[in-house]
Amino acid sequence: MTASASSLAQLLEVRHVTKRFPGVTALSSVSLMLGTGEVLALIGENGAGKSTLMKILAGVQEPDEGELLIDGRIERVDSVQTAQRLGIALIHQELNLSDNLDVGANIFLGREPLKRGFIDRQKIREDSTTLLKRVGLDVSPDTIVNRLPIGQQQLVEIARALSINARVLIMDEPTSSLSTHEAERLFEVVKDLRQKGVSVIYISHRLGEVRELADRVTVFRDGRNAGDLSREEITHDRMVQLMVGRDISQFYARKPHKAGDVVLQVDGLRTQAHPDHALSFSVRSGEVVGVAGLVGAGRTEMLNVLFGVDPAVAGVIQVDGKLCRMSSPRDAIAAGLALVPEDRKQQGLVLEMTVRTNIGLAGLKKNQKAGGFLNDAQEGRDSAAMIEKLRIKTPNERQIVQYLSGGNQQKVVLGKWLSMQPKVLLLDEPTRGIDIGAKQEIYLLMEELAEQGVAILFVSSEMEEILGMSDRTLVMHEGRITGELQGEELSEEAVMQLATGNVAAAVAG
Repeated sequence: MTASASSLAQLLEVRHVTKRFPGVTALSSVSLMLGTGEVLALIGENGAGKSTLMKILAGVQEPDEGELLIDGRIERVDSVQTAQRLGIALIHQELNLSDNLDVGANIFLGREPLKRGFIDRQKIREDSTTLLKRVGLDVSPDTIVNRLPIGQQQLVEIARALSINARVLIMDEPTSSLSTHEAERLFEVVKDLRQKGVSVIYISHRLGEVRELADRVTVFRDGRNAGDLSREEITHDRMVQLMVGRDISQFYARKPHKAGDVVLQVDGLRTQAHPDHALSFSVRSGEVVGVAGLVGAGRTEMLNVLFGVDPAVAGVIQVDGKLCRMSSPRDAIAAGLALVPEDRKQQGLVLEMTVRTNIGLAGLKKNQKAGGFLNDAQEGRDSAAMIEKLRIKTPNERQIVQYLSGGNQQKVVLGKWLSMQPKVLLLDEPTRGIDIGAKQEIYLLMEELAEQGVAILFVSSEMEEILGMSDRTLVMHEGRITGELQGEELSEEAVMQLATGNVAAAVAG
């Protein structure tokens, strides 16, 4: 039987914490309370501020404003070591183990017990055995970590957290890489830890897990508190209602226009990330199709397969009715596709090169002179045209790209592809990390391209973008398309229901 929140001794309190980064306020005066032996679920859309707060609690970052209290005392958590001393441990979504070392070495890494100046291997084995039993993992401490399945590696992470006498376990999307059986085992461990007085902050997009595990739910939206739910109030619909509910901005320049013929046809496409789920859809000329979903839904993986970055497991891709085999980005470019990737700095630009050179990269082969020489004149014409068309704010075309603002860097990436006159434009988070003015310019460009007949397929984690820019929206959940929405049926709540796997509720709504 789980104790109610009001009957639990207060262990951790976050008071009015604010955290700012250049150009964005990640957290704005958020507050949170956690009782001893309580499982508190923290939920919200992508970018709501959940991970930022967890990093603050774990000592990875410090807040700009606000206070953290442990057992009613104000504490400055200025390092991971300080957080651990206070009994706070963060288990990252991407496991942080040294897989070439054995289990015991991982549990006590950096805190090895010594005997006469040497590492006490016997004590590591004995203490590790006790900790492994506590998390229900029946393996030898001498087992090399890379021989364990991912679910058991997750339990090793928990054992390591318990080895520092953690009173607060922060679990960030802990089941994202687990099988159903491994996830069920993890739930048992969490429930057992709760019974033994360990408190858990559980971050997950899987609302079914939240319903099963959480004593309370705290919801963040746009870096602010959006509401709390007691155990009796936790339902899928209540959580979704708190996660959404924003007004859509008025700067989406959409005009009604009729879509043309099908340009991109995808049938039975299976990605390596989700090989059991086939994806089938189409995009028409002049149509803007949004792709919504939460972290791990498989959206980026789908775009990478379409553009030949990753090989498909199976499926058929047709462009203008012609069968295309996308074995590399070169094949995709030849077929008329262009991809603006999510991480422009790592995948979209060569930061040390000029604006002109970056814009010319995609057309090197197409525009080359006889003998394979660079067509400098064409590169200059393309660069000048894109700087003017996209209103790229740069002193001149010889400016090094890394010195431009984020919005202008994104325009350079777009210019690189638009100079190729693509038939299908794939956009992965096209306005991530850019200011509101630059966002509006990107939206205007998307509308202009659609009017010119370009087929646009864009992934976005910003709900207002999906609603404001999509003619149709495909919603993905754990590698499958759970639904397609358009017109009056396209709403924040319908998208969120489908994004969290609740197809029946979305259809009913």
